[in-house]
Amino acid sequence: MAYGIYLRLDITVHDNWRAVIHAAAKKLAPRARRDRAQREARHRSYRQMLEHHREAHAIVSNRRL
Repeated sequence: MAYGIYLRLDITVHDNWRAVIHAAAKKLAPRARRDRAQREARHRSYRQMLEHHREAHAIVSNRRL
């Protein structure tokens, strides 16, 4: 499920980690971003997005000639 969300972030594999977090945060409703009770779940989601981004970046960098 998290990979599908990562694909919809509208970022490129060359974007930095801050762009990933920013795009992921924009996908959340404003109320969800402020909810302290959901902080751990939000951070877990951001970590998953960053992991998918690292994997995509590694794939692209291995394919370069």
